[in-house]
Amino acid sequence: MKLRKIVAGVMGAVIMLSLTACGGNGSDNTTVNTENTTTSTVDSTGNSTKDTIANGSDTEKTYRIGICQLVQHVALDEATKGFQDALTEKLGDKVSFDMQNAQGESTNCSTIVNQFVSAKVDLILANATAPLQSAAAATAEIPILGTSITDYATALDIDNWNGQTGRNISGTADLAPLDEQAAVIQELFPDKKKVGLLYCSGEPNSQYQVDIMKEHLEGMGYTCTYYSFVDSNDIASVVTNAASNSDLIYVPTDNTAASNTEVIQNVCLPAKVPVFAGEEGICKGCGVATLSISYYDIGYISGEMAYEILVNGADVATMDIRYAPNVVKKYNAANCEALGISVPDDYEAIIMEE
Repeated sequence: MKLRKIVAGVMGAVIMLSLTACGGNGSDNTTVNTENTTTSTVDSTGNSTKDTIANGSDTEKTYRIGICQLVQHVALDEATKGFQDALTEKLGDKVSFDMQNAQGESTNCSTIVNQFVSAKVDLILANATAPLQSAAAATAEIPILGTSITDYATALDIDNWNGQTGRNISGTADLAPLDEQAAVIQELFPDKKKVGLLYCSGEPNSQYQVDIMKEHLEGMGYTCTYYSFVDSNDIASVVTNAASNSDLIYVPTDNTAASNTEVIQNVCLPAKVPVFAGEEGICKGCGVATLSISYYDIGYISGEMAYEILVNGADVATMDIRYAPNVVKKYNAANCEALGISVPDDYEAIIMEE
């Protein structure tokens, strides 16, 4: 009997302590823990992620972005940098990037984006057409943003284009107004007759550009001829043929050409054949002039779109493709001087690395 009384006393004390810890009734003074609580979870890939819950607010997660860039050259590098800068400015250390370069190979693009899908990244940036096409084939769930894409309808084979893909894809385009590029060619080279359209046959967006430029230029009285190369292995022979049969060469925003500007320069400059380029990076390497966008700007805009999707919940399927805010007439001073070409005062000299 004595033992029962002792046990009952102990249990009563425990109950009283529990009630006191719970705060009693509403008239009692209650202390609430307002400190942030950090939880750590491990996803299916074995990576640890941290979620911070502040005073019952929504989770602030750390976002993982997979970036697949087709090849390393100035234009694509600038687009990637703009994208990363925009997100880093907005998210700080709450965003991380897995940057992968496909070395110009479409098969590498597929391997890279499939790794991103397996890792369950929060968003994929596809820098150039081949990465975009690979990402589109790899996932219909993870948001995909493209950049350095000339024409999304062509890249994704979309009919009745309305400015939106209607699927898990949006992004920015690098297309400068082709009619305005043709007008600049006419302004600089009114006496030229034969224009060689130099491009990689494996890049559908390059084909898109030269087809439209052909229409514009022939409407102005020029004669245009296609000169297509398959890859870097045959570019020298194709450029040599183009330079021998053209008064002027036009190169669109072509990634293979952008990676081989030295080859083009070494053929065209001695032959005294000027090259008009579709973007600044190619012009810097082998051209005389361009009407160019800023690739940093379109990358930055893509980064802002990523923030809208990841943080504000924007629907990527209904986001319009966006474009560079400005185009600028630029010229390569050294090449213009070597070829005796004078440019109007409203052209901006391209800054060349020493």
